[in-house]
Amino acid sequence: MKTDVAAPPPWDQLASWIAVVETGSVSAAARRAGLSQAGVSQHVRALEQRLGSELLDRGTRPARVTASGHRLYEHALDLLQRAHEMDEGVRSLSRSARSAVRLGCVDSFAATLGPQLVRGLFDRVQRLQLLSGLVPDLQQRFAERRLDLLITTTEPTGQAGVDALPLLAERFVLVLPPARSLRGLRSLQALGADLPFLAYSTRSMIGAQVDAYLRRHDPGLARRYEFDATDPLLSLVAAGLGFGLTTPLCLWQSRHHAQAVQVLPLSTLRRDGEPYPLLERRFWLASRAGELGRLPAETAALVRVAARELKRELQPALGLEPAALVALPESRRNGG
Repeated sequence: MKTDVAAPPPWDQLASWIAVVETGSVSAAARRAGLSQAGVSQHVRALEQRLGSELLDRGTRPARVTASGHRLYEHALDLLQRAHEMDEGVRSLSRSARSAVRLGCVDSFAATLGPQLVRGLFDRVQRLQLLSGLVPDLQQRFAERRLDLLITTTEPTGQAGVDALPLLAERFVLVLPPARSLRGLRSLQALGADLPFLAYSTRSMIGAQVDAYLRRHDPGLARRYEFDATDPLLSLVAAGLGFGLTTPLCLWQSRHHAQAVQVLPLSTLRRDGEPYPLLERRFWLASRAGELGRLPAETAALVRVAARELKRELQPALGLEPAALVALPESRRNGG
C-alpha cells in the first residue's frame, strides 16, 4: 500500500472511522453519520491506503478492528477533541472581546438618549464604556480603533470597511429671551442688529454646521460670542443677553434653562420674503463591518425607540413641531 504522510487525514474520514469503531459495523456507522455504506467504506479504505495499515480484519465476520485501527481511533478521538477545543476557544475569545464595547457619542445624545440606550444594552453586553465629546475627537478615536461603535452627526460615507445606520434627525430651532418680541424683525441679520447672536464654536460639528448654513443664507449675521456647550449659551439667552440656534436634544440636555427661553421654528423668520431653509442635524451609527454581529443593528433599533419615546415627552414640553425630532427608517450604508 502507498503511504502518504504529506498531510493529515481529512476530518470526515476520521469521523467515519470513529463511528465504525463505536458502532461496531460499517452499516451502523453509515446510519449514525448520515452517509451511505459505500461512502463509509470508501473513507475506511482511504485511511488504510494513506496509513499503509489494515484497520479492519475482513477475514472475520463481522470484520474486527485491528490493533492499528484501535490506535487510529484513540488518536482520532484526541484530534477531534482538540479541534473542538480550538473552535470553542476561538469563539469564546471572540465573544469575550465583544462583551466589552466602547461607544462614543456627542454630549447632547449621551445626556438625553444615553440612559435608555444603556438600559437597552444591559443584557446585550457585559461591559459598556460610554465616551462623549466633540464629533471630530470621537471620529479620531474611532479611526484609531479606540471606539467600537460611534454615534456621529456626520454620515461616514466612503470609509472602507465602515457600515453606517441612520438613527434620527432633529431640526434646528430659534431660541430667544422670554420677553423678546419679533414684531417688525424679519431676518436673522435684522434680529442680530438688535440682539447679539450666540453661536456654538466652530470647533464642534454643530457649530461648524450652523456657521456653514449662515454663510450660505445670512452671511451678514455677526457672531458675537461662541460656546462649546449649550448650558452657557442658553443661560445667556434666558438672561436676555442674546439669541441663538440650537436643536431639540441640546435643549433637552439643558432643560433647566430651556423652560426660561422662547423656542420657535427657524421658519418663523423670513429672508427676501421666503422662510429660512430647513437646517437639521442627523445622527448615524458607525461600526466596522462584520466585527460585532447583530449588535450595531440592535443598537440602532434601541436608539430609534428611545427617540420616539423622548419625542412624546419633549415635544409638548418645549412646544416643538412634530417634525422637529424624528426617528429615521432603517437603511444600511456600507463602506467601500
